[in-house]
Amino acid sequence: MKKRFSDEQIVGFLREVESGEKSVAQRCRDGGFSQPTFVVWKKKFGAMGEGELKRLRELEKENGRLKRLLAQRDLELDGVKEFLQKK
Repeated sequence: MKKRFSDEQIVGFLREVESGEKSVAQRCRDGGFSQPTFVVWKKKFGAMGEGELKRLRELEKENGRLKRLLAQRDLELDGVKEFLQKK
């Protein structure tokens, strides 16, 4: 699923509403997203700052890399098991 807004943009929307610059309804109308979407974003990103958001992104990348390494290792182990069973 492709995201329409980056995490930084979402945090920016949340900060605009928190600072009182715009109401939730106005921000949603201007941004072209629904209020339920805004609520989901607030649950996910509500208390995050810029540094935390960057750290979250780094951890997600690292997690993906580790998952790929684990899948590759599992495939190699399956190959070795099959080879040993044939002997």
